[in-house]
Amino acid sequence: MIRQATSSDCINLAALSIKVWLDNYAIVGIRREFSQYVFDAFSEKKFIEHVNDPNCRLLVCEERGAIQGYALLNLTSYYVSPANGYEVQRLYIDGRFKHQGIGLALLTEIEQRFGPTYWLYSWVENAANGFYQHLGFHKVGTISIDISGHTVENNVYLSPRTISIYSDANNGKN
Repeated sequence: MIRQATSSDCINLAALSIKVWLDNYAIVGIRREFSQYVFDAFSEKKFIEHVNDPNCRLLVCEERGAIQGYALLNLTSYYVSPANGYEVQRLYIDGRFKHQGIGLALLTEIEQRFGPTYWLYSWVENAANGFYQHLGFHKVGTISIDISGHTVENNVYLSPRTISIYSDANNGKN
């Protein structure tokens, strides 16, 4: 079941986020700077802020009372132009539940609730890149993010329905 997150979900969202982030980014093992980052970025308090932020939406996929994945949207963040839509800031699925359609179900729900025009980014070394490409997302650039003094390069994708808008805004130069 996909539903809007509540404050009571926030501690579970923090724990899931730490697990997913470390599984995907700490590929050489746990380092102090990674630990510091996840405990700062993924606290229960941060998720409560997201739940209460009028510019954010937080959807969870829950089965038998356990959260298996979530999507965090920032409705005021855009890439290059507001015409490219809102940002799907995170799409995190517990590794034990990957390849079960949860990511696709969350993206489908997002499009139904908030519209099909959005963008997202994924670490260049993340297996999720193949997932987005398989769904027809179009890579339109890269952005770098600083995480505890380390530059992390990310691919930027537009949702399949955003591509024509992006192409029109750039006069077909993408």
